[in-house]
Amino acid sequence: MQVTEFNALPAGEARSLVAGCLGVPRWADEVVVGRPYADVDALRKQAHDSALELTDDELAAALSRHPRIGESRIGERRDADDADDAEARHSRAEQSGVGAGHQERLRAANAAYEARFGRVFLIRAAGRSGDEILAELQRRLGNDDAAERAETVTALREIALLRLGQVVA
Repeated sequence: MQVTEFNALPAGEARSLVAGCLGVPRWADEVVVGRPYADVDALRKQAHDSALELTDDELAAALSRHPRIGESRIGERRDADDADDAEARHSRAEQSGVGAGHQERLRAANAAYEARFGRVFLIRAAGRSGDEILAELQRRLGNDDAAERAETVTALREIALLRLGQVVA
């Protein structure tokens, strides 16, 4: 979809399109309210700037919607909605470089990360191999809490912008 088409959508439809990109309602609302956009760069700037303002609660909510690296879908939840389905589709495509041979090592590394930081490991997986993802996960296990939060927010922003670019070109 082109930016001009996105600009012309009713607010509810536009919000539904972008909701699966990040999973933070405030972010989706700000992206939609920022219309009309002159071009994709203006849309990306608004999305980026809004993502910079994530609160700890919004970060936790966004991370709760992401599958672990190596999982192909978000777990069954009673409160699943269209945004969950969109995120699951995005995640499957983004993690295509993670082969079956990495599953056991990723499971153990994910568990170590979650024990250390209390949240799901997040990385922009698109275009990365399982070995690259594992190496990054191992490196980030050495971060302190503040450095890891910053890297997680950066990854979340990168993923949101990547997904937004798939929705609105």
